[in-house]
Amino acid sequence: MPNTIEMIEEFKSFIPYVMTLNDLDEAHWNSSLEEGKWSLKDVISHIMLWDKYFYEEAIEKIKQKKPLTVRHLNFDEFNANAREYAKTQTKEGIVQQFVDYRTKIIHDISGLSEEEYVQEYLDGDQNKFSIREYLIGFVPHDEHHKKQIENYVQRNS
Repeated sequence: MPNTIEMIEEFKSFIPYVMTLNDLDEAHWNSSLEEGKWSLKDVISHIMLWDKYFYEEAIEKIKQKKPLTVRHLNFDEFNANAREYAKTQTKEGIVQQFVDYRTKIIHDISGLSEEEYVQEYLDGDQNKFSIREYLIGFVPHDEHHKKQIENYVQRNS
């Protein structure tokens, strides 16, 4: 199992990767990654909005020593809303928002002690939440989408 620093670095490494995607043209950003799948813009919007949600409802609350308000959400509804949000944004806007929220998360969790990193907090549904478990869930989520994106770029370059 990766240690704290390795997990944070892995989570952080998605920032420069997403920044490189800004070099792709609008047609690539708005095309489906695969038949019947989301566009690149949809995927990055989806990741950014999850980062925003977890930052505002959990990570920032932990940093401020306030009760967590993060709750179990209907994933399908959240993701559908992320796709709708993507339609209202430019690729540059989505990338910048992603960088901003991911940077805020990294900033706030990088300064935590190991005890704080593994500490369990109660979320808004009274379930256990820890930063370690959050990263254990989201690092593979990033990797899943990165593979989809890389396959798409490889097929379309």
